[in-house]
Amino acid sequence: MIDELVTALRPLSAPPSGPGWNHADMTELLGDSRRLPAAVLVGFREGVQPRLVLTVRTDHLQAHAGQVAFPGGRSEPGDDGALATALRESEEEIGLDRRLVTPLGYLDRFETISGYCITPVVARIAAEARLYPAPDEVAEVFEVPLAFLLEPANLRRYTMEFRGHRRSMVEFVHGGHRIWGATAAMLHNLLERMGRT
Repeated sequence: MIDELVTALRPLSAPPSGPGWNHADMTELLGDSRRLPAAVLVGFREGVQPRLVLTVRTDHLQAHAGQVAFPGGRSEPGDDGALATALRESEEEIGLDRRLVTPLGYLDRFETISGYCITPVVARIAAEARLYPAPDEVAEVFEVPLAFLLEPANLRRYTMEFRGHRRSMVEFVHGGHRIWGATAAMLHNLLERMGRT
């Protein structure tokens, strides 16, 4: 299953650049303003059944409070590319030791309504990695089996209206967690690249 995933990724030697795959949609909503660089870690914990690591953001955050998200955030001047950002943010948010992370490749970049252009970094996380939420940012860390995400019946499609525009959306619901918005869109991009949509 992980082998199939790896073959669908952009290689580590060629990180994606330029606008996100949804740039046209975001330009309708945001105009041509500069998008800030950011990165997230799409991390799969090793095991008999690989499991995707996700977080629930705390309720008091100014942006995306209470939402399910990948660990990650805005790139900082000291970061040497998206991989460095994703590893740094994962260490800060969920205590993930970067020595237990094996980067595998990249998904296509994605632009958010909050003005970021996100580079998703896909990686393998060692089974023994201990994860714990940073209480000022993360309320919970949970895991979703890759097999669940690959099951077509678990992908829900719907349409929402935002700023006068109708937008096609996707979501997953697992164990009481609603995975939607940017997180679901990036997972959908992974499924598309794997030929699983």
